[in-house]
Amino acid sequence: MTQDASHQPYGTPEVPRVAVRGEARIEVDPEIARIGITVSARGTDRRTALEDLTRRNNTALDLIKSYGDPVEKLETGAFSITPELTRHGRAERIRAYHGRVHITAELSDFTALGELTTRLADLELTEVDGPWWALRPTSPAHGRARRQAVLEAVQRAREYAEALGAALAALVELADLGAENAAPFTPAPGAGMRTMAFSATEDAGPPPLDLEPQRQTVYAQVNARFTMTPPQL
Repeated sequence: MTQDASHQPYGTPEVPRVAVRGEARIEVDPEIARIGITVSARGTDRRTALEDLTRRNNTALDLIKSYGDPVEKLETGAFSITPELTRHGRAERIRAYHGRVHITAELSDFTALGELTTRLADLELTEVDGPWWALRPTSPAHGRARRQAVLEAVQRAREYAEALGAALAALVELADLGAENAAPFTPAPGAGMRTMAFSATEDAGPPPLDLEPQRQTVYAQVNARFTMTPPQL
């Protein structure tokens, strides 16, 4: 019995196949930036530490919320209040309490980002980390990269066919490699991120910040299989 060429994994002499991979890599400007804020407090008793931490946390949240729409996401992460024991003596005596609250903010307006970061860093016992630049999951850049990968696969398959004196006949399969099969991209240390760690005091003015958005690299890879006309060997 003969089997249809469309079901032959490697084609037939009459209907040969060509399998290629299409790849694309484009660079685009980031769409969002994330910063991490850590608010701290220290007191000789638990109540004082909690009251100071609550006040500073509310001040930071109110400042971030005052920027309105440019702040697309605001989340509170880990909270901790930790006793510090004395180093001397056998008795477990508490010397002080340390409190910390972690906040994450995501902004789309980079002009507001620079101003907000400076003002947050000027708050009492407040640390700022970031920014981390990124694209939205729905960014059109991802679709543009995928289309370029498909076009590159078609062009590569056509060149193989023409080298044999043949021509492409039909597309048999187009498969997205997916994250589990794609070659992982390992950025250079610090790539995609600028880190600041400020511990502001009452008499310290806001430091000048130069927040230049770092361009993002988008990758796409596809596997494609085509049938072609018999080659002229």
